[in-house]
Amino acid sequence: MADDAIIIKKIKKGGHGGHHGGAWKVAYADFVTAMMAFFLLMWLINTTSPEQKRGIADYFAPASVSRSTSGAGGILDGTSFGENGGKSGGAVAVVVKMAPETTKTKDNDSPPTESVPAEEIRPSAEDVEAQEQSASEERDFEAAEMSLRQAMQDMPDLAELSKQILVDITPEGLRLQLVDQEGRPMFAAGSPEPTDRIKRLLTEVAKIVLKLPNRITISGHTDNGQFEGANGYNNWNLSTDRANATLKILMADGVPADRVYAVTGKAGSEPLLPEDPYASANRRITIVLLREAPPLPAGAKP
Repeated sequence: MADDAIIIKKIKKGGHGGHHGGAWKVAYADFVTAMMAFFLLMWLINTTSPEQKRGIADYFAPASVSRSTSGAGGILDGTSFGENGGKSGGAVAVVVKMAPETTKTKDNDSPPTESVPAEEIRPSAEDVEAQEQSASEERDFEAAEMSLRQAMQDMPDLAELSKQILVDITPEGLRLQLVDQEGRPMFAAGSPEPTDRIKRLLTEVAKIVLKLPNRITISGHTDNGQFEGANGYNNWNLSTDRANATLKILMADGVPADRVYAVTGKAGSEPLLPEDPYASANRRITIVLLREAPPLPAGAKP
């Protein structure tokens, strides 16, 4: 019986000195890091200009390695790939800073200067004064226009002339135009002598002129009808004489001579109705209260 006993022998294998098999992780991490560097290099090549590529090359050159530990100290200035910075758990934050493109200039050209921010540009005292004077002048012109229209409404014999006076504000100044109306001429045909009603109206105009310090211009206009008087007297002479007759009335009503800047006759060269050069409205007297330039600063030369 003893010879037939079955003996089971268990063989224990020796240890292998701990876990192995983690080496592939190190290799994989090296591979991923290399791939990240590769794709980063491809991205930089595709998104940078030749000048920026040269800047990158100079940055990594041994003689120009930056000693700055700050991300803002490099030549690449721009986008950050890492948002957590030093707080990320072992992750590497890659900060790419793109250099600005340099502006090419010719040898003789000076480098561009930095523009001044808009908020730092403030108008000078002279500009402010000119703007205030312009606004004040505009208000004076509007008040003068209203005064003239009110005067015409208050005087029944002048109310009917309301259609014969045009008042507007132009870049040149406050313009008053006394125009002929069919059947109600301001002057007799071929004559520089104004009618009594126009003389009354010019008296009211003189009051408006005296309220403002602005100088005035007076110009006479005729239509394009051919007019030939004795001794070659024509539309140019007639328009000039009518402008002078208007000046004479204004001065008789108190307008001083030094307020008059120009008196001209323009015949039919500037029709009020260009599409109808023979219209009665083209025969008119134009009086303009000129806009005055702002006063010069002390010591400035005109």
